[in-house]
Amino acid sequence: MILFELRCGKDHRFDAWFRDNAAFDQQSAHGLIACPTCADTKVEKAPMAPRLNKATGQALDAPDMARAMRQALGEIRKSVEANCDYVGEKFPEEARKIHYGETEARPIYGEATQDEAKELAEEGVAFQPIPWVADEN
Repeated sequence: MILFELRCGKDHRFDAWFRDNAAFDQQSAHGLIACPTCADTKVEKAPMAPRLNKATGQALDAPDMARAMRQALGEIRKSVEANCDYVGEKFPEEARKIHYGETEARPIYGEATQDEAKELAEEGVAFQPIPWVADEN
């Protein structure tokens, strides 16, 4: 696994994990990487410094890092499910209603296509894409 610092066409910076350089290249070529701030799919690698583990002199163990990341994402999922209303495929519609004051503000989660996410971002609707991991191992 490799962590890249990425930059979208609007100069938002974010980090993302990939199996290797080829995985990034393939996903980027197919528009599968989107900026979490604005949903822009024009994403490139930003200049970054390598990370070294100087304390132990050992390389980081990728399987352990992947397990820890998966566990953290699982905790995020549990928190979202416990504290937010699931609105399913109506997420874009519900998010707009909240944004424009047509319904009471409340935390929601659901699904949106990349096009729907881009439209929400262009309208200034606040939302955050979350990598969703399955409950089972």
